[in-house]
Amino acid sequence: MDLVGLGYAAVVILESIWSYRRKGSVVFLIAGLSFGLLSVYGAYRISNDQRDVKPSLYAAFFLATLMGTRFKRSKKVKSAGLLAGLSFLMILRLVLLLL
Repeated sequence: MDLVGLGYAAVVILESIWSYRRKGSVVFLIAGLSFGLLSVYGAYRISNDQRDVKPSLYAAFFLATLMGTRFKRSKKVKSAGLLAGLSFLMILRLVLLLL
């Protein structure tokens, strides 16, 4: 069981719900839930095969890019910086799984 991947997915989902409650943006909620569910699916795939990292890698790469640019622009660590950093660490972990 890929507990690290499931934990990452939980953070993404909870962060999207928290951002929705704070700002009321349905787009953030849908995007966050979509990438959170893609991360859950990726964790399930990694649990079955350690080298099957594509869904998790796609989600983490997209979130790292999107939230990294938002962090650079806003300098807010709470949501953008946290998700950008966690996504970058998840990318490193997934690449190490492939080695």
